[in-house]
Amino acid sequence: MTAFADRSRPAQAVLAVVVPAALGAVAGVLLGVSEAAYAAVSVLVAVGAYLSGLEHHGGWSGADRGLVAGAAYGITLLLAHAIAGTAAKVSLGSFPPALIVVTALVGALLTAAGAVGRERDVAQEPPADGAPRVGGPQMPPGPGAPQMTGSRGLPTD
Repeated sequence: MTAFADRSRPAQAVLAVVVPAALGAVAGVLLGVSEAAYAAVSVLVAVGAYLSGLEHHGGWSGADRGLVAGAAYGITLLLAHAIAGTAAKVSLGSFPPALIVVTALVGALLTAAGAVGRERDVAQEPPADGAPRVGGPQMPPGPGAPQMTGSRGLPTD
């Protein structure tokens, strides 16, 4: 899977802003049509937020993307619902703009969770050469330590 950071800026903008905004517009229209359809789109968007985290190296990177995507989703949801002019089938609370904050935070949490899940899976994968994984990250030797550069990792001094 291509890492989000390795994608071009236009591709990042499409994935982090345009797609969530389009889905928010769909959800905003459905909000006035059917509670079940709105719920179904919301669940699909939540699953998509988690899966988008799989493109990130670390929870904070995923959270950043999710925060932006969640805000874009919430803003366009409210705009599309206002343009449609229908009565909401689901309560938006007493202050509907607060939904933007909620969708941004939920987006950040779900995308970060996907990124953390990816990091956990990568850490459990065996090395590509088939050798067993021993210990944690390898640290360079300190000053005065023998250099381990032999073919079997033995000191060459």
